[in-house]
Amino acid sequence: MKPSDIRALNDSELAKRLDELQQELFNLRFQLTTRQLENYKKIEAVRRDIARVKTIMRERELEAAGA
Repeated sequence: MKPSDIRALNDSELAKRLDELQQELFNLRFQLTTRQLENYKKIEAVRRDIARVKTIMRERELEAAGA
């Protein structure tokens, strides 16, 4: 997911997307443990998407506090 796509979401959609990504990461880790995961790079991609979402949420939080 691109940062520009994430920035287009509103705050509630960001929170929902974060929950979805965290659930997906949990499922991927579960698959990794049970040796059902085929694409190991997927874990890295999901972790980066979580970081992107959290970064944009924090930017918005700081912007609101500064205004």
